Amino acid sequence: MTYDRGPHDLGAGCSAWLLPEGGWAESNTGLVRGDGESLLVDTLYDLGHTREMLAAYAPLTADHPIRTLVNTHSDGDHWFGNQLVAGEGVEIIASRAAAGLMTQHAVDEMAALPHRQDQVGEFIRPIAAKFDLRGIVPAPPTRTFSGRLDLDVGGREVRLVEVGPAHTAGDVLVHVPEAGVVYTGDIVFVGGAPLVWTGPVSRCIAACDEILGLEPAVVVPGHGPLTDGAGVRRVRDYLDHVATEATARFRAGLTVEEAVDSIDMTPFDDMSERGRIAANVLNVYEELDPARPRSGRLEQFGRIAALELRVQA
Repeated sequence: MTYDRGPHDLGAGCSAWLLPEGGWAESNTGLVRGDGESLLVDTLYDLGHTREMLAAYAPLTADHPIRTLVNTHSDGDHWFGNQLVAGEGVEIIASRAAAGLMTQHAVDEMAALPHRQDQVGEFIRPIAAKFDLRGIVPAPPTRTFSGRLDLDVGGREVRLVEVGPAHTAGDVLVHVPEAGVVYTGDIVFVGGAPLVWTGPVSRCIAACDEILGLEPAVVVPGHGPLTDGAGVRRVRDYLDHVATEATARFRAGLTVEEAVDSIDMTPFDDMSERGRIAANVLNVYEELDPARPRSGRLEQFGRIAALELRVQA
């Protein structure tokens, strides 16, 4: 999967900034320009990458300063750089559910993972080496909403549609109907396997259907290269396959581990981050058994790490 790092012109005043290769924490952002102002979709995982992204957008924002920042969800690689945009005259918007998770604790939790002396630490250290979480001061939303919020960005309509809980508790799509562009956050991964932290998986499938219903010309995924409806359908196919196969194994009495090991994922061999199936199957089991204690992010990371490290061995 090869694509250019940096800004991409989507036409009609919309842009995307892409970070190859779209793996863990290698996320994308977006820019929507209106008359005399701009809306930024997400920041990045650390200050260095966020500064690079903002500098790349600078020729576009010189006469259209960023007045609105929308964070699509609460994962750090989509908001840890907020402090470089925050300030007087800038409104930061996220769903109410996402805002509750955008805290100093979230920063501290992610910064601590590479120092763990277990499989999670072993798995995270090579990923964390690409980033520097020092100096991050949380800049949480100054405005929250639930459901839908329509914005006027210099005379341009931008629609925010909450589709979480899905990937996380409060995922939001950013739709620019005039341009036929949808910024999806981590509802869509291109190249890498989808990941369902919060779920249920059925909500992620429904979110894909919501995107497809908008009939976008361009889809900017949370990670990976630009795509269109075909890329969204690929994500939906993966999620539907995992949900169907995991449900059959749950009903047959298999454990989560047995289900993960026995599901045939060869139709999706082109996807990286294949270990994410461990968290996705767990999520299906939790949906099917409401009495089962809900797993936390650390347990999910641990299951992914164990599977990835086993495959690499």
